[in-house]
Amino acid sequence: MNSRSNTGTLWLVVGPSGAGKDSLLDGAKAALLDSPDHYFVRRDITRPADAGGEDHNPVSVAEFEATQKEGGYCLSWEAHDLRYGIPKAIEAELSAGRHVIVNVSRALIDTAREMFPDVRVVNITVPRAVLESRLRGRGRESEADIQKRLERAEAFTLEGPGVITFINDRPLEESIAAFTAIFTQ
Repeated sequence: MNSRSNTGTLWLVVGPSGAGKDSLLDGAKAALLDSPDHYFVRRDITRPADAGGEDHNPVSVAEFEATQKEGGYCLSWEAHDLRYGIPKAIEAELSAGRHVIVNVSRALIDTAREMFPDVRVVNITVPRAVLESRLRGRGRESEADIQKRLERAEAFTLEGPGVITFINDRPLEESIAAFTAIFTQ
């Protein structure tokens, strides 16, 4: 497939913590490793490299602020006492006509739509019982935090142009294959 055009598609992957975004993104990245049409963004995050979770560029708060001040991020946000930045370099990938795939906060969707001409959103969801089990299994959140995350996940609905809802409740390999197919159609 060669879907290159003047402007590529920015794929925003969103969903509640524990929905399986990192596992799906890691699987899709491995499946599309040799594709010249796909670019998976490695985010800058103000947490250590060995903190677990996704492969990211660990930066200090000072480094993050300096990069932000210099205009090095096209999108950035703060959540759970961490700062996240999407490097401005994705603009060159989009200009080359590539599909740029990135995990972002749901709060950035409208901003991204204003900044980029072709934005699609993959909203990862899971049934409440699955989400609760995953959050408890991680052992990172207190009971109060788990309840807040569950309530927030249930209260959030996402609609609009270019939104695909992906229910991540199948065996992992099956989910990865279906998720990857979204970016190759």
